[in-house]
Amino acid sequence: AGMERRRAPAAPPRYGRRRFWDELYRREGAETREWLGGLSRFLPQLEPELRPGDRILVLGCGNSALSHDLHELGYTDVTSIDFSAACIAAMRARYAHCPGLRWAVMDIRALAFPDASFDVVLEKGTLDVLLVEETDPWHVSPQAAAAMRRVLAEVSRVLRPGGCFISITFAQPHFRKPHYAQEAFGWSLRHAACGDGDAGAFHYFLYVMRKGQPLEPRDVALGRRLHQPRPAPAPPPAPAPPDDDEDYLLAIQL
Repeated sequence: AGMERRRAPAAPPRYGRRRFWDELYRREGAETREWLGGLSRFLPQLEPELRPGDRILVLGCGNSALSHDLHELGYTDVTSIDFSAACIAAMRARYAHCPGLRWAVMDIRALAFPDASFDVVLEKGTLDVLLVEETDPWHVSPQAAAAMRRVLAEVSRVLRPGGCFISITFAQPHFRKPHYAQEAFGWSLRHAACGDGDAGAFHYFLYVMRKGQPLEPRDVALGRRLHQPRPAPAPPPAPAPPDDDEDYLLAIQL
């Protein structure tokens, strides 16, 4: 009696849940939030992949200024999707003065676009959400790997031959490349490290997948790693039998 009730620790954010994002965007509206920095941080790596007339699809746009910044640079055919209706409503209102920007509520696992609709598909930190609850990056759960495969198959489907998928993420190549390096998607794969050049700066990676070009053999081998069976967890060690002293101390505590 008289003791304060201990508060339960706050639950971690459920990044895979639509409700989490709807509540966030209802609070923030279209106020800009950049998960991996603004466009200027990776424009030198991104710009060589883009052409002014490209039809660009931005996956999981959130309230990032990325789509608008691309528009301002002269890439005027940009479609942005997010599965949060609150997000899309806020962004559509914020950028109503840019008729070239299109916004749609859509699940990245089931894109409502015809085959070969886009020259470029771009994502920045969106696919990370599919893996954020994984505990072992070396051995991703079958459920997370399947979700990633569904999204990437959809991206490949909506890309025209010769088009490219660009993924910007903190995920290092040995963790992310196996997901991208699947021959079924029909694309090549390369990556570049990006950063501010400071010794202590976080580096992130820009992956470029070019539809209709073959994977290199070493990437094919990496991709096969995903399909290897997961090692069985080691059984927990049997508890050691207590010695007499421990029995005696236990009896005192009781």
